[in-house]
Amino acid sequence: MSFDNKVAIVTGASRGIGRAIAEELARRGAFVVAAARGANAKAVADEIAASGGKAEMASADMTDAASLEALIHRTIERHGKIDVLVSNAGITRDQLMLRMKRADWDDVIATNLTAAFTLCQAALKPMIRARGGRIVAVSSVVGQIGNAGQANYAASKAGLIGFCKSLAREVASRHVTVNVVAPGLIDTDMTRALTSDAQKDWTSQIPLGRLGSPADVAAAVCFLASDEASYITGQVLGVNGGMYM
Repeated sequence: MSFDNKVAIVTGASRGIGRAIAEELARRGAFVVAAARGANAKAVADEIAASGGKAEMASADMTDAASLEALIHRTIERHGKIDVLVSNAGITRDQLMLRMKRADWDDVIATNLTAAFTLCQAALKPMIRARGGRIVAVSSVVGQIGNAGQANYAASKAGLIGFCKSLAREVASRHVTVNVVAPGLIDTDMTRALTSDAQKDWTSQIPLGRLGSPADVAAAVCFLASDEASYITGQVLGVNGGMYM
């Protein structure tokens, strides 16, 4: 799966799954635009460059449509194209429904779902002109099975799945594929914040008996973004150790 001479944007690239995706795409030859709030992705871009890869950081606010549109436009101006868009950035604001604040609902939907709409809408024009492109959104197993205390997060991640399936039907004739990767419990800062009892409870639901790694998710994203996946669109690839089948 070579990405030589390809330009890839990865949002939420400063840590965890997004960082692993950016690093793996770069390792396979892509020029990676590592996007995150402020200068948070600078370290990732610097490390990729130090290891012989090609990358630059980009500042983007996932809740600001103008910022996201500028990310797409800057990339086109600097590199002339966008071959791969990975919509990965996401947040949680967990709370039981009876206690959930409207702001916590709005923030999660804006960051996890509406940002994907804005990015895809802006990136589609250059992809369609080029008659090709790959869009991969990172959802979650929670968007497939739900989880108490995460109605906002589950709604945003389930919404991504429906959004991508619909978009895939719209742009397939232009040789643009749109797919989803749905991670399960992955060893990141987010899951490390869980109590040990909560981690054990979740792990007990995983047939493979372990948490996944960011590299597991990155490999799936790279496959769906590759030329080898040219006949795959509108699909959800679960990377969850069998937690949801």
